Amino acid sequence: MLELTRLKCYLLSLLSGVLMILCFPFTGSLTILVFISWVPLLLVEDFIQVEKKKSALVFLFAFITFLIYNIGTTWWVCNASFNGGVAAIIANSFLMSITFQAFHFAKKHIGRKQGYLSLIFLWIGFEYLHFNWDISWPWLALGNVFSVRTSWIQWYEFTGVHGGTIWILILNVLIFRCLKQYFNNGKKFLPLTKQFIVIGFILLIPIISSFFIRFSGGPVGKDGTDYKVVIVQPNIDPYNEKFALNSSVETQLSKFFQLAEKKYASDVDLLLGPETAISTGFVESNIKNEGFFKYLSLKGNKWKNTNFLIGASTFGLFKSKKSNASFPLPNGGFYENYNTSLLLTSDKKIDFIHKSKLVPGAEIIPFSSYLPFLEKLALSNGGTSGTLGVEDSPNIFKTQKTSIAPVICYESIYGEFTANQVRQGAELLCVLTNDGWWGDTPGYKQHFSFSRLRAIETRRWVIRSANTGTSGIINEYGDVIAETHYWKPAVLSATIPLLKTQTIFSQQGDYIGRSFSFVALLIILFAFSKKLKNKLSK
Repeated sequence: MLELTRLKCYLLSLLSGVLMILCFPFTGSLTILVFISWVPLLLVEDFIQVEKKKSALVFLFAFITFLIYNIGTTWWVCNASFNGGVAAIIANSFLMSITFQAFHFAKKHIGRKQGYLSLIFLWIGFEYLHFNWDISWPWLALGNVFSVRTSWIQWYEFTGVHGGTIWILILNVLIFRCLKQYFNNGKKFLPLTKQFIVIGFILLIPIISSFFIRFSGGPVGKDGTDYKVVIVQPNIDPYNEKFALNSSVETQLSKFFQLAEKKYASDVDLLLGPETAISTGFVESNIKNEGFFKYLSLKGNKWKNTNFLIGASTFGLFKSKKSNASFPLPNGGFYENYNTSLLLTSDKKIDFIHKSKLVPGAEIIPFSSYLPFLEKLALSNGGTSGTLGVEDSPNIFKTQKTSIAPVICYESIYGEFTANQVRQGAELLCVLTNDGWWGDTPGYKQHFSFSRLRAIETRRWVIRSANTGTSGIINEYGDVIAETHYWKPAVLSATIPLLKTQTIFSQQGDYIGRSFSFVALLIILFAFSKKLKNKLSK
């Protein structure tokens, strides 16, 4: 029997948090540790239940674990906004602890075996919520840990990141149960041989199947069409240059094209620039009267066969209030701010798609649609303030040769979002981002690595232009074909295949998240009913 003191419980909680940090991308990247990272915390939870101690202690020790985990993996958020970063870290730690407490509650009232099964459903329910509400923060979804081990998870084309979450939690629970039996059996491993074999199979079969998927054939669904792209990383300081009052859009675009023209060719199909490459806001309907548009048109005469896809800060004008993001104008009417991807096609057409997945605090004031006064507490970021306008649903650009999915910054961590774009016909994922807010930290490296997961889920090539951070090219297996260095101007070019076949995940979206969330709700309701029944029977 494993006996734990209060001090040992604190140390085990601390150990779980440290293991979670060490296995996460670029805060350790020791990925294999993810399969034991929950075991110390599970030992603490089990001890509290067996000894019939106060259930509130589960929350306390879980909060220690998850606070350490959040600080160790996402501390860099504080570089953009210290107060906002601290609030995000504490809030996310609290939500994770509540979810773990819900597992303890379910296990206590519906049985131990059923309780451990419920952990998987409840945790995926939590992750699914984090993908779909106003304070969305899916950065630490467990399945993201494999973004630096893409050779292990080629089967994400069927499951998305939640498949990784299931794999991690199953192995942690099995290893925990083995460890507990080891102590209960007088510290003897021999009786656990069968359990070790099961653990080995569950660990290795997904990896073996991943290698089989990866090397069993050529590119998925290639139709023979190649597409030539040029990607620019202009490296403009977002704090002191990009949005400075004395900085002009034309100067920044000049720097952009000086880099681009190092890779100029008459057969380039797409020139990709970063988020807010046009940093000064303008009214979309008035774009042709803007000075920078004349500059772009002039460049378009040289790059006459090339589509330009760049980020911009834009406004929309409306006679009546369009959404919660609409703000009144002094002389009547309303306007909305947008974080926008702007496409100028080779045949001189102009199209806009607005960012749909917004950063809480910086681009959306959480729950302000229910509590409008919260807009007054808006944080400013990049010249915009308050809640931005969004697309009604994920959208894509259509050009003469193909369809393109613009993915602006934060949107690239949402698998179902890009799957929706691919389902509409996108054959190429284009990420436009500005990762300079966080400095030279794990943040921009993690952000880049998550794009590798989107490539696997959808079996699409990903090209990525960062203002600074990491720009790059990723193939449909999540392999990094080319990448740039932090804080260095750069330009990349490549000819890539356009792929058409849609994966199960592209077709169905986050079906695991939806279904498991529903089951999680039923589990909680059932646990409450059992508690009420037991209380009444007494």
